[in-house]
Amino acid sequence: MVYSPAVRVEGVSKHFRLYHDKYTSLKERALHLGKVPYEEFWALSEINFEINEGQTLGMLGRNGSGKSTLLKCIAGILKPSSGRVVVRGQLAAMLELGAGFHPELSGRDNVFLNASLLGMGKKEIERRFDDIVAFAELETFIDNQVKYYSSGMYTRLGFAVAVNVDPDVLLIDEVLAVGDEPFQRKCLARVKQFQEEGRTIVLVSHSADSIRQICDSAIVLDQGKIVAQGTAGEAIRAFRQHLLETGDEMHANLLVTDEAAGTQESTKTAALDRSVTIQNVLFEHADDGGTRPYLLPGEAMTVRVEYTVKQPVTDPVFTLEIHDAQGSLIYGADTDALGEPLGFLNGKGYLALTCESLPLLDGTYNVSVGVRARKGEKVYDWKDQVAQFQVMNPDRTRGSVALPFRVDTKARAPGRVQAG
Repeated sequence: MVYSPAVRVEGVSKHFRLYHDKYTSLKERALHLGKVPYEEFWALSEINFEINEGQTLGMLGRNGSGKSTLLKCIAGILKPSSGRVVVRGQLAAMLELGAGFHPELSGRDNVFLNASLLGMGKKEIERRFDDIVAFAELETFIDNQVKYYSSGMYTRLGFAVAVNVDPDVLLIDEVLAVGDEPFQRKCLARVKQFQEEGRTIVLVSHSADSIRQICDSAIVLDQGKIVAQGTAGEAIRAFRQHLLETGDEMHANLLVTDEAAGTQESTKTAALDRSVTIQNVLFEHADDGGTRPYLLPGEAMTVRVEYTVKQPVTDPVFTLEIHDAQGSLIYGADTDALGEPLGFLNGKGYLALTCESLPLLDGTYNVSVGVRARKGEKVYDWKDQVAQFQVMNPDRTRGSVALPFRVDTKARAPGRVQAG
């Protein structure tokens, strides 16, 4: 199948004037001859890339890297200072959900207002109105003024209007995290439906997992320039390496303390004894001496846990759980199940749990660590998904688990076939 570029960005640059002083009075303007000093700021510099029809491109980068500015240039909201953007087909942009909503109008009136701003005619809006309201889950409140809506209701209605436009090219800027978890799943399902229908999507997100899950390819922006581009996995790896090189370890997650991670206590351990507290969680792997913040499939990984015993305990049990990006448990064990009783503990100590060959493929994984009494139901401390590590698969194998398959081209015919 031959693909044609749906979006072509050719040498796009965009600069703004930053005014540090403002002359508001006639006297000030006369004294300065009407000239206001300013500084030129280049938000984008010589951006070039193409997106084929039916593909999904992700954009990664820190705040201020130029992602939203570039998206607005593609949408036609901003005009590039130089270069050009060519878009084939109808375009819809989900940049600021609910932009154009009038607080004094009802949800019903704002659906017609917002949808018309997105290019839909009145008859088309009437035909899709019930679907929009049902998607937003606002049947009871649709005739209330939106100034009485909660922020979640407001953004849900904005998203529902935007996704009911029939675009060939869809631009999404950090809006997949609106509403509660069930609504987020609904939003993601609608985006996947667009992909199945062959629409072209450009997604801006700070979430590497969202980029990996949704996008075919991605670009990394920094200070208005493309610093890396390739498949989603390659771009995420380049993004993390770039953060390390520039001294920003926010997303590297090599060492995560419970304060930095901002963890929440697990609801299943609401009452903690705190005789033993977990201080730090540290990952170690083959490239600890370098700058690589990810593991390769099959590499050894060690989870080192720093703990403090405030009151002496006998036979505590440390628990380790590994969750995937969606929060599903993929592995769980403890020192008791692994046949390693700890005996008497007091003061400060360290515990190392080592996997000699990590059988995981591409993905970001979260680790929970806890400590409990060996007998009874007493839980000393529990850090739910306190730390994070990443696995990057350089091969073309797919899925979640690295299985050690091998190929034998000289295999003999089986003596008999076993029914499965």
